[in-house]
Amino acid sequence: MNKGSSIKILHIISGLRSGGAENILYSLCQNDKEYRHVIISLTDTEDDGMMHNKENVSVHKLNFSGRKVNLFELFKLYKHIRQVKPDMVQTWMIHADTIGGIVARLAGVKNIFWSVHYTNLVKGKSKRSTILLTKINAFLSHFIPKKIIYCAEKSREVQESLGFKKTKGVVVQNGYDVECFNQNTSLGSKFRNELDIHPEGFVIGYVGSYHPLKDQANLIEALSLLDQRGFNFYAVLAGTNLDNDNNILVSLIRNKGLSKRVHLLGSRNDIPSIMNGIDLFILSSISEAFPNVLNEAMACGTPCISTDVGDASLILGDTGWIVPTKDSESLYSSVIKAAQEKESNHRLWLQRGIACRQRIVQKFSLEKMVKKYKEVWVNHKKHQA
Repeated sequence: MNKGSSIKILHIISGLRSGGAENILYSLCQNDKEYRHVIISLTDTEDDGMMHNKENVSVHKLNFSGRKVNLFELFKLYKHIRQVKPDMVQTWMIHADTIGGIVARLAGVKNIFWSVHYTNLVKGKSKRSTILLTKINAFLSHFIPKKIIYCAEKSREVQESLGFKKTKGVVVQNGYDVECFNQNTSLGSKFRNELDIHPEGFVIGYVGSYHPLKDQANLIEALSLLDQRGFNFYAVLAGTNLDNDNNILVSLIRNKGLSKRVHLLGSRNDIPSIMNGIDLFILSSISEAFPNVLNEAMACGTPCISTDVGDASLILGDTGWIVPTKDSESLYSSVIKAAQEKESNHRLWLQRGIACRQRIVQKFSLEKMVKKYKEVWVNHKKHQA
């Protein structure tokens, strides 16, 4: 067995734009000072410089795009893998599991690990190519990976019901930087001042990307019910395409009479400020695996309402509210319950915020996640020695 510092992990990921799996990969590489990490992105996407100038991390980008098989890029990937000579290959997301797994095996790598960061793929809302690749991966799971690392118990349950090999599954829940995501009233105040929101105003927050599976329409409908029934609030939506250039979303908000209540912020790099500036976070998705945003909100002491998707109920425990998917009435009712508690029992509300943070620190810290990934990699390498 080599010394830890000489162990080289090659990560193959579909792209490096900000997202759940991408952020977990960033955190994993940045916070593991023991191993050497090499990242190959299958697409030449921006990564905001997050992986640059890291002593133990190097990044290479390819140019896979569209639906056609690019033989030239496949050969480049093969050459990269042969040059890197990794001890292990860890792939991230569906396309990388397929392409990276097959090419790594052809390049002579035996220790290949997949990472699955989704739960349900919904017909009509998920891409047909993605659903097809999932079926292909179910077949390949019997031959390509040594282990399949799921980020959520629910994700493992669903994929194994689709044919993923059961004996290869292991759950490593996502971990979070609780020093970055923490309770900070000055950050929250600055965020509210930016939007000219009164310190005593009740602010509902949402962070994510605009996508059918995120079901922002359900969220907007719940906000409309709050408005129609006389509840005074503000709402902030942040994330990719959640901005004023999204004509569909802007029209929906306007038609519901919410233009003065809802702030569309688009992509932001100050998520801790948002989480500290809101009173309540809402996740409205119809499909998730291990939703990072719930953990980030809770680490900042912000209570959450979530639809019953993936491991959301496991994350929240008894600190928040779980509601059925596609049920705007239930979202509405839970917001009212939360607001009434904040108004009538401020001490209980503060205790709820403290419990939110404690749950993330104790169960879903970044250190625990890094340790578990390394245990999966190294324990299997020991078995091969």
